[in-house]
Amino acid sequence: MTIGIVSAAYIAAAVLFILSLGGLSGQESAKRAVWYGIVGMGLAVLATVFGPGVGNGLVVVLMIAGGAVLGAYVAARVQMTQMPQLVAALHSFVGLAAVFIGFNAHIEAAELAGLDEASRSALTGFAAILAHKTPVELTIMKVEIFLGIFIGAVTFTGSVVAFGKLAGKVDGKAKKLPGGQGLNASAALLSIVLLVLYLNGAGGWTLILMMLAAFFIGYHLIMGIGGADMPVVVSMLNSYSGWAAAAIGFTLGNDLLIVTGALVGSSGAILSYIMCKAMNRSFVSVILGGFGTMTGPQMEIAGEQVEIDVDGVSAALKDADTIVIVPGYGMAVAQAQQSVSELTRKLRAQGKTVRFAIHPVAGRLPGHMNVLLAEAKVPYDIVLEMDEINKDFSETDIVIVIGSNDIVNPAAQDDPNSPIAGMPVLEVWKAKQVFVSKRGQGTGYSGIENPLFYKENTRMFYGDAKVSLGKLLVQLA
Repeated sequence: MTIGIVSAAYIAAAVLFILSLGGLSGQESAKRAVWYGIVGMGLAVLATVFGPGVGNGLVVVLMIAGGAVLGAYVAARVQMTQMPQLVAALHSFVGLAAVFIGFNAHIEAAELAGLDEASRSALTGFAAILAHKTPVELTIMKVEIFLGIFIGAVTFTGSVVAFGKLAGKVDGKAKKLPGGQGLNASAALLSIVLLVLYLNGAGGWTLILMMLAAFFIGYHLIMGIGGADMPVVVSMLNSYSGWAAAAIGFTLGNDLLIVTGALVGSSGAILSYIMCKAMNRSFVSVILGGFGTMTGPQMEIAGEQVEIDVDGVSAALKDADTIVIVPGYGMAVAQAQQSVSELTRKLRAQGKTVRFAIHPVAGRLPGHMNVLLAEAKVPYDIVLEMDEINKDFSETDIVIVIGSNDIVNPAAQDDPNSPIAGMPVLEVWKAKQVFVSKRGQGTGYSGIENPLFYKENTRMFYGDAKVSLGKLLVQLA
């Protein structure tokens, strides 16, 4: 495959990636967008493997095939509730790849330094690119190698910790070592010093020390962020993995990798910003401060949680005309999306208006609830974002909250000392009646008490969401 054909394939792949990102902005176009991405990636891989300078393409093909089989096996076994931790795990692979490629480029550059001109002219592939770089270009490449390893190392350990928190293998609470962010700043300063030494001829030991410092930064940074901020963290790590890939692209001289990395990095950063805005918090405060900073004692909650049984919920739904369902991570854990879809179908068949309210940070992954509802074939046009539906709660007969906590917590508006003070929330308490489906009286993932559960118009529908909704469906038959 000639260089011209490879370049054309790379351009086509880049266009497909852009179309894929654009299509993901809408639920109806998302499926087509995913296929754009699949075709684009397939085209990019084929052009790279069979392009000039690759060497033994068969070995590469066999490695890709092995990875594809392993990936298909893992994807088939992963439940939708486990998608956030799967995404975090995949981000760690991108970071680790950046580290390996950075060290490989450094080793190749060191080996080429002692070759004569005749030996250099016989080289192919990446080695040939290195052999013809000027001293200035080699210095720039050293910076690229350093940044690629640094970003990749931060992404790797940060993603591993995020995976642990999302999978429940690591405590979800924010934890920092004595010294807090000062330790991260010190590690970053050490990395800058090592960069200067590396550019002035120091050996690979500077890269190793920097890698260890970056590993610590990634670990300590994410350990210091609470579980309630995990959706932002996953998005942020997605951005990091993109920039790591872009750095690899500069090192390897691969234009497509640069473009793809920049697309992933910038889109992840934009999504992180959007989610932080939805939480009324700055990106810096999430990354540096973690979740749960309080300025004083929180308001006391008066009253008690009043339980309702399936007969009571059924009777209320039969009398209601307008119903809004608010899904949360609890729905995903119970795998109740199919029951929710069936409930929606039955209520709409009875002439009732049923809609869904989706908070931007519902679940533990951006768009988590939208994906679950789409999987259960809930119509796209009745799934609304917070800004679209918040004004309608005061005219709603019944709101059914399924496994949500912070995103429906009135303390965000009423208690200035609450850890979520100022965070935009779904104002479900303004409805005539609110039914909350929960396993028990716990505070949820973030550990914050919710005054909604104690309000006079709220009733607690205890039990596993799938089981509870199953009983409700029988009553509504």
